[in-house]
Amino acid sequence: MKRALITGATSGIGKEMAIYLHRKGWQLVLTGRNEMMLRRMANKFGTGTKYIALDLAERDAAQRLYDFCKGTRIDFLINNAGFGTFGAFTETSLETELELIDVNIRSLHILTKLFLRDFVKRDAGIILNVGSIAGFAAGPLLSSYYASKNYVVRLSTAIREELRQMHSRVQVCVLCPGPVDTNFNARTGVTFAAKPADPRYVAQYAIECALAGKAIILPTLPIKLGYAALQLCPETISAAILCHFQKQREPLKK
Repeated sequence: MKRALITGATSGIGKEMAIYLHRKGWQLVLTGRNEMMLRRMANKFGTGTKYIALDLAERDAAQRLYDFCKGTRIDFLINNAGFGTFGAFTETSLETELELIDVNIRSLHILTKLFLRDFVKRDAGIILNVGSIAGFAAGPLLSSYYASKNYVVRLSTAIREELRQMHSRVQVCVLCPGPVDTNFNARTGVTFAAKPADPRYVAQYAIECALAGKAIILPTLPIKLGYAALQLCPETISAAILCHFQKQREPLKK
């Protein structure tokens, strides 16, 4: 039986991916910050499900997760954990931004490298990195988040080409959704500027595309159109347009 490792598995897209893969007969290793939710999910999914509560903002968390999985064959790595922070760059919290970099970039980088080495050795395995349509643009007022997702997209597509040149059967894919109805905006501290997509649909679409080996996964028609527009639009213009839309977001009441 094949086994998938999912980070950020206790809510949103990650949780829906776990539910969908379980229904497809996959065994799971789950991680997230909410130990109670991880325990509930493991009890629901039954024997064979493993979990470890970790905050991937901690410097050694990614290595601890890899070590936890030693002795367990992982066939599918899903780097889903991530968050954003909203506001002008001069005003946002440096501490929060460094945590964002640790989760969105550093931990994803470490896990991708460590598990990819194992996958390449046995010439089998899939890595699905959760990026964003933000990964193709500069995003004023969400600058750190957009920059982190640019890293995810470029890292994933570069590694994929390296694997192709090696004639490896290992697949690296990147999911690039737009707004999804998750707790992302609650943690970021603002409301959605556009109608969010259904996380269940996005999760299932992403899984099926990754299993089929698709490189860049754009789950909805508006995101496909947005991606096409970003390829044609000069970056200075797209940044100005995005800044206008970001200003339409309203801070959540605390």
